[in-house]
Amino acid sequence: MQMYLGGQWVGATETMPVVNPFDGSEIDRVPRGTPADVTRAVEGLVEGARQMRALSAFDRSQLLRSVAALLKSKSEDFARTISTEEGKILAEGRAEVSRSIETLEVSAEEARRVVGEMVPLDAAPGAAGKLGFTLRVPCGIVAAITPFNFPLNLVCHKIGPALAAGNAVLLKPASDTPLAALKLVEALLEAGVPPAAIACVTGPGREIGEAICREPRIRKISFTGSAEVGEGICRTAGLKRVTMELGSNSPVIVLEDADLELAVRAVVAGGYANAGQTCISTQRLLVSEQVADRLIEALQPQVAALASGDQFDPATKVGPMVRESDAERVEGWIREAVQGGARCLTGGGRRGAVIAPAVLDRVTPDMKVSREELFGPAVAITRFADFEEAVRLANDSRYGLAAGIFTRDLDRALRFAREVDAGNLHINWSSNWRADLMPYGGLKDSGLGKEGPRYAIREMTEEKMVVIHG
Repeated sequence: MQMYLGGQWVGATETMPVVNPFDGSEIDRVPRGTPADVTRAVEGLVEGARQMRALSAFDRSQLLRSVAALLKSKSEDFARTISTEEGKILAEGRAEVSRSIETLEVSAEEARRVVGEMVPLDAAPGAAGKLGFTLRVPCGIVAAITPFNFPLNLVCHKIGPALAAGNAVLLKPASDTPLAALKLVEALLEAGVPPAAIACVTGPGREIGEAICREPRIRKISFTGSAEVGEGICRTAGLKRVTMELGSNSPVIVLEDADLELAVRAVVAGGYANAGQTCISTQRLLVSEQVADRLIEALQPQVAALASGDQFDPATKVGPMVRESDAERVEGWIREAVQGGARCLTGGGRRGAVIAPAVLDRVTPDMKVSREELFGPAVAITRFADFEEAVRLANDSRYGLAAGIFTRDLDRALRFAREVDAGNLHINWSSNWRADLMPYGGLKDSGLGKEGPRYAIREMTEEKMVVIHG
């Protein structure tokens, strides 16, 4: 496929392969864009931003509804594209398309509710008779830098709100998974989005990302990816507005009064979906010493039964990781933990980019599988003595994106909500849950700002204060 900029589909002298991570077969090639392509794209988007700002809220809403309808009509093609380039099983690819449609539909609804607020100026000394209100106006050009793990829905989470707010968008999809994003651009154009209002540049993340950060006409950057790359973007972007959705090593606490059957079911769902390549994947399972053996007895066989392999095999429950090098890293971290005293109860073996779903017990907080973001199909169990230790362990991380707890004790559930430092907190479910309309974002090194269409729109608009002097 080609990239889209300046109102046309263009190629490049150099191209990059897009491969099926299961077998390494090449499925397409995309242009290797350059910083000059970013400049060219922005030159066209300046006019696109003017056109989008001139559209009524109703028209922007209708455009997004049309995109959602087109995506629905092409859902199977999108699902197969996602599964082929990213490696998630087809059922997960289909679920991602359904969520993407929902994200666009919610963005369409929110396009009609971009409002300011009345400000009670007469409550200030000497301001009697004055009327104040705020207006929210588009930023102009929004840069959307998206990751590989949800190559359609996380694109929709940026493009949907950006267009809803009246902005033009420069999209930089992940180099491993650009095809679903490029197909979405086709759908945007088919639905009637002004050709000048959208651009998609494919190419190396470091080169393209730095050009985006240094481009003065880009007012807003929305990035999802690693904490290290996010910090670099913030350092380079200067006074641009930024939203950073970064990494995590999400803790899930299981207290001694927990419903263990529910906890096991949630951990299996939350720790191994998309081969663990989810920012809020259940990674650190903190279990009361009183119930740890019972929980493991129920968890281990269920994880062992998760077949891994070809994402298009109906029997497969856990597909390949997006790159074999990532699978090698996960395999190495598991091996390192075992050498440090942890026990691998099941899984952990590697075949190419496929890692057999693993459960580790007796993991200590200093091990990489606990301290860093694993982003792979393994859950690390650490045992604790009491609630206070569980909270301390949960907070013993530079990350703070999501956390969960299993308990029947309302008081301790509410203490968990108040005391655990995470942006998304789940009571009686794992960390790995998100409704696309909710505010979503992290604390600490997990990022800045919120996603979810309503909240992203606020991040992608500027606020003006208007005072009428009577």
